[in-house]
Amino acid sequence: MRLTIVDQVHLPEGQLRSHVLKRSGGVGHTRELPVSFDQRRHVLEGQRRGSWMAVAFRLPEPVDDDRLAQAWEAVVQRHGTLRSAFVARPPRSVVLHEIELRRGGWVDHPAQPGVGIRDRLREVLDEACAPFARPSHRLCVVQPADGPPSIVIAADHSHVDAWSLLVLVRDLTTCLDDLTAGRAPGADLPPAPAFSDHTHELASRPPVPEDVVARWREILDAGDGAMPTFPLSLGDLSEPRTAVVEVHDVLDYEQLARFEEHCRGIGASMLAVSLAESCATADDLAGAPAPLRAIFPVHSRYDDRWHDSVGWFITNSVIEVPSPDPAACHRAVKEAVVLGSHPLEPIMAPYGGMPMTPGNFAVSWLDNRRLPVAVPPGLEPQHVSAVVRTDGVMIWFVVNATGLHLRCRYPGTPEARRSVGDWLDGVRQRLQARVASSVGPVPD
Repeated sequence: MRLTIVDQVHLPEGQLRSHVLKRSGGVGHTRELPVSFDQRRHVLEGQRRGSWMAVAFRLPEPVDDDRLAQAWEAVVQRHGTLRSAFVARPPRSVVLHEIELRRGGWVDHPAQPGVGIRDRLREVLDEACAPFARPSHRLCVVQPADGPPSIVIAADHSHVDAWSLLVLVRDLTTCLDDLTAGRAPGADLPPAPAFSDHTHELASRPPVPEDVVARWREILDAGDGAMPTFPLSLGDLSEPRTAVVEVHDVLDYEQLARFEEHCRGIGASMLAVSLAESCATADDLAGAPAPLRAIFPVHSRYDDRWHDSVGWFITNSVIEVPSPDPAACHRAVKEAVVLGSHPLEPIMAPYGGMPMTPGNFAVSWLDNRRLPVAVPPGLEPQHVSAVVRTDGVMIWFVVNATGLHLRCRYPGTPEARRSVGDWLDGVRQRLQARVASSVGPVPD
């Protein structure tokens, strides 16, 4: 899975079209659904551009419009969150309702002279996949002059996470194969419980243990009552800045295999060792040792039955890395998973919601090889992010079949370019040096 942004996504030159499903009836007279803490926080930021996430891939062969439309409609029927929409309620509240969707039609999106396919795609997704759009997802097709089309599936983040995008690719290609073979589309796919059922189940859990609440309070109080911030200067963040997005290749396939073997040898996970080197780099650049605190996204697919569902199954935990010792980092990861395994709403209530401030710092780990839903590499899948403005730093450690990569998004101030760039360079160099110093043959 290649990581990219919409203005750098690999797409052929061709005709851009999208399939628009039609809504039956109004919103507000259908069944109301529970809203998760993270959905509410996201949607209350308002109708805006760039709140979506997408996946792009290339089909192995041409496909006719009707078959593709049927396959996509079958996918939408499988996943309840794709058939729901948010409605704003004064003074600052949102509700989520089911919506009924029926057969739609194809819309051409011709570009003005001088406007490239990526820019036109961005315009379409920014408009169609906003928080209060109904529905807030869209299937797009880029059809070259000859050959198979490229597909882009996008949705507002309130309805999908990175794992969900893989599910959508798997489901759409399966439904296409079913239709080609004369089968009912998706009949043999595993059940996909609605994300709203997950939200209800999470809200029905027992009260959060007091020791968990106390530990959250300790970490937030260490940041003056706010979520963790990047430990180095980011410059003037009085308003969000155009985001800089970079992807760095850290370890290739063979280096990754050696790194895994090294981590097993010292009894630590790759994540723990990567955090250790991240902490050491921050200490070096700051000139003094200090705990490294970060927002730490964790998934809430705590039961196998959610593995084939689409929804926002990601919530924010916090991690405090006390030192560059891998064993200490390993304990910190385990604690962060526990802190993120409870409903956040009661924890954050004393803070009026999740207390985000300019300079917020998040570190995420994603090993695509470990996900139970796989996308064939022959489809050339790409995880596509929107172009946004930001006042925080987001780091993704991403492991896939080609190695270990670092993806970073940060505000484009001169200070942030320097400090985040130096930090990224330091982490990369430390990990490469650790692998180079390991001994023994590369494991099979």
